[in-house]
Amino acid sequence: MTALPVFVIGQAPRPDLVAEIAAAAPGLHIAMRGALDGLTREDIAAIPPHDGADTLFTMLPSGEAVSISKAAVTTRITAMLAEASGPVLLACTGAFKGLPNRPDLVQPSAVLNGMAEALLPRGRLGLFVPLPEQAAALGASRARDGLTLVVHALRPHSDDATREAAMRAMAAEAPDLVLLDCISYTRADKAAAVAVMSCPVLLSVAVAARAAASLLPEP
Repeated sequence: MTALPVFVIGQAPRPDLVAEIAAAAPGLHIAMRGALDGLTREDIAAIPPHDGADTLFTMLPSGEAVSISKAAVTTRITAMLAEASGPVLLACTGAFKGLPNRPDLVQPSAVLNGMAEALLPRGRLGLFVPLPEQAAALGASRARDGLTLVVHALRPHSDDATREAAMRAMAAEAPDLVLLDCISYTRADKAAAVAVMSCPVLLSVAVAARAAASLLPEP
């Protein structure tokens, strides 16, 4: 089977992300690269976000969570795409401006917006985002007429107590659909959401992986 290039906004390898993609699309072979591959921890610290709209959250291979500049990542992803042909999955739910306009580039943000609109033309959309400072920008990227947004921050890979508290806070808002709006959220996060909510829950990495896999030749 053809390997799907997966571009992470941080560094490869990401065993946690590979496991989530494998669960969502069994048998899919991937070739992962990172926008920050080759950079030292000091280099990464030198590209912090300028503000909330410029903030991206990612996990490093060490398991450390970092915030980085979207502008800096966009420049590096653009260069990576120039060397890639065929379908590519960009492993981030942020909305990126300035990337090449190509139908084989799966940007999860656009896929998730389309799916959410199809499932919930009107109603209350609950969003989990990694950091409080991302709430305004990510909320704005999901906003549309007829939709009420409820946004809560939950850092991926939080402990069970923190995750359960966030899920119960969201459940109290009575959303009609919930989106785990970061590629680093996992099946465990979705399970925690489903346990306390009666509405459907979308796990970004699963939706994105299945969309990208559909662009590859059938076996």
